[in-house]
Amino acid sequence: MCGITGWVDWQRDLTQQKEVLQAMTDTMECRGPDAEGTWLSSRVAFGHRRLAVIDIEGGSQPMVKKVSDQKTYVITYSGEIYNFIELRRELQARGHIFTTRSDTEVLLTSYIEWGPSCVEHLNGIFAFGIWDEENQELFLARDRLGVKPLFYAERGSAILFGSEPKALLANPLVQPEVDMEGLTEIFAMFPLRTPGHGIYKDVHEIRPGYTLSFNRSGRHITQYWKLESRLHTEDVDTTAKHIRELLYDTIERQLISDVPYCTLLSGGLDSSAMTAIATDILNRKGKETLRTFAVDFRDSDKHFKPSTIRPDRDAPYVHQVAEYVKSHHRDIILDTPDLVDHSFAPLRARDLPGMGEMDTSLYLMFKALKQEATVALSGESADEVFGGYPWFYSEESIKAETFPFLMNVSDALSAEFRAKIKPEEYRRARYQQAIAEVPRLDGETGLDKRMREIFYLHLVWGSLPTLLDRKDRMSMAVGLEVRVPFCDHRLVQYVWNIPWDMKTVGNREKGVLREAVKGLLPHEVLYRKKSGYPGTQNPSYENAMRSAVLDILADSNSPLLSFVDKDRVNELLNLKKSAHSVMTSAQERTHQLAFLVQVNKWLTDYHISIR
Repeated sequence: MCGITGWVDWQRDLTQQKEVLQAMTDTMECRGPDAEGTWLSSRVAFGHRRLAVIDIEGGSQPMVKKVSDQKTYVITYSGEIYNFIELRRELQARGHIFTTRSDTEVLLTSYIEWGPSCVEHLNGIFAFGIWDEENQELFLARDRLGVKPLFYAERGSAILFGSEPKALLANPLVQPEVDMEGLTEIFAMFPLRTPGHGIYKDVHEIRPGYTLSFNRSGRHITQYWKLESRLHTEDVDTTAKHIRELLYDTIERQLISDVPYCTLLSGGLDSSAMTAIATDILNRKGKETLRTFAVDFRDSDKHFKPSTIRPDRDAPYVHQVAEYVKSHHRDIILDTPDLVDHSFAPLRARDLPGMGEMDTSLYLMFKALKQEATVALSGESADEVFGGYPWFYSEESIKAETFPFLMNVSDALSAEFRAKIKPEEYRRARYQQAIAEVPRLDGETGLDKRMREIFYLHLVWGSLPTLLDRKDRMSMAVGLEVRVPFCDHRLVQYVWNIPWDMKTVGNREKGVLREAVKGLLPHEVLYRKKSGYPGTQNPSYENAMRSAVLDILADSNSPLLSFVDKDRVNELLNLKKSAHSVMTSAQERTHQLAFLVQVNKWLTDYHISIR
């Protein structure tokens, strides 16, 4: 992984802007703690911060490749290309010569050989910019599922890009301004973001599966990958066998690393299956014992209360799996003071209000994990791909014409501000926009048609992009690379077309995945019900958030007060459980309070100007 940034300008001489480029690059030091580099020409400035994972000595960036006196190409790249070894062989057969072992050179050479269509040859997670000196053109690309972020902003004759908004905000051309639509995104869509929306005024994110070309004639955006709907003709056994083969191939590819690696183990089906497969692969190759890590909270056994989204605790299942696969396991135990003391680290990583202690605990786990590993594999996205969340099975959620995973954070808004942003109308419009994008299967009707819509909402608009963004920001904030095998585009595309009754074979959520990994896990883990990412239920954390909100209300200079009604906030402090909530009332209330604290801090620290 890494942090990238760049700037193309048809009017300024960018060789005179080294200090600005350095400032943009420096914002991403956490993403790339191992090395840095910049490259400037009259029209182009590229910056890079490196987290060295493959070819430690030879993969420095920005990387320049000169094919002839007229043809020079430069790349700044974040990510991993998992099929780079095969691509390297193919490119060598086509006459290309390599001077490093890095996937960076393979990626750059792929562009030299195939141009913009190079992305169709890649299996991996990536965000990159390539400058073609001869044609005076910038090419930006983002991986198919959006594992790696990539933001951009056009300003007059210039375009700027970066892994995170902070890289753009370090340039005087981009100011911390937010318009009403940006505020509506925050208050009406939280924790989601409309695909491509950057929140900051006229800042955008390249959508997953898209590329952007920028030359003197302007900007051109192209979609190179999307889900395709077609009839699934294989039976359950064949389907499960193919899923298993894809998982083994994907995980084996993602275990390639020149630095220590591990898996994140929750004791759920997804992370446990991934860990078991990784262990099997390593055992076959005679490699070292796999490291595994899990997060938990002090006294969680005392405070735990089951809910629809978290029916039981992770710890017993984590330890059962670790013992079963004989991993080298470590529990990372967090306490309320840890969460409070680091509560704004995720805000600085996101450049936006985040998900409270869910972000903070992930950040702290990664910070501790980084002491022993540089690469981690995570089970993220299996619930979106196979249908694991409770709302996939709730008749009310299936029928509801809205996103099924929004957090209710707008109750505390003032009537005046609600009238300006119209959150309900905004959500309806975005929902209709999402539904209009769904790739249909001819002749599909009824529940199958609706479930295809539900899966699309999760995969493209909802929980998957939200959780991938969260995982990238929290991990890269401590210089840790997280890989997500269940996001392999081959697997996602294949499972997309498996009928709902086959996905739930055995009348179980993710039934076909359970069939695919039979024999790899203890029975109790193989058939464990979905349990969401753990959160603290210690009353001391809720009390800390209540206290923080009360401090905000007591300070007349708090910028949050421009958007909320004090009486409504006081009601929120004593909110009863929502009839449709899948959390306990305390958890729901704590999330809402933490959100308000985050928004106030963001408005203050980032000096947000409302336009």
